[in-house]
Amino acid sequence: MNQPPELLRRLLRAKDCMDRASHEQWPVERLARVSAVSPAHFARSFKMAFGVPPHRYLLSRRIERAVALLRESDLPITDIALQTGWISLGTFGRIFRDITGASPGAVRRSERAVRPAAGVPECLSRAARRPGLNTAVLEKRRRAMVARVGTT
Repeated sequence: MNQPPELLRRLLRAKDCMDRASHEQWPVERLARVSAVSPAHFARSFKMAFGVPPHRYLLSRRIERAVALLRESDLPITDIALQTGWISLGTFGRIFRDITGASPGAVRRSERAVRPAAGVPECLSRAARRPGLNTAVLEKRRRAMVARVGTT
């Protein structure tokens, strides 16, 4: 279903806000105000336009930023969690592991060990390593639980 260009511009405004300040809290009501639409309309339209709900998009941006900080800085993991918008270190670690499949410390070690292939632009290299969040975190946990139970 095609959306009107004016609505897409409004949705992009909200998406740009999340990209610029992913460390901030972005409830649907706030994003809807940025887009000048109702919260329910915003949530439906955002998912239709970008393929993921707004909260899931925000989570992926936060994790992507956390991975970059793990790779490029020596900041403690607690500081990285706080800088990327997480209030609880436990929640950060759990969601980070759910999305990336590894702990922040393990990702730091592996990211620093990986060198981009010669001739591959940095933007493509980063896009290939971008955390995938096409499946809800709770659904990933449920599938992992079913897989563990099925193997016992």
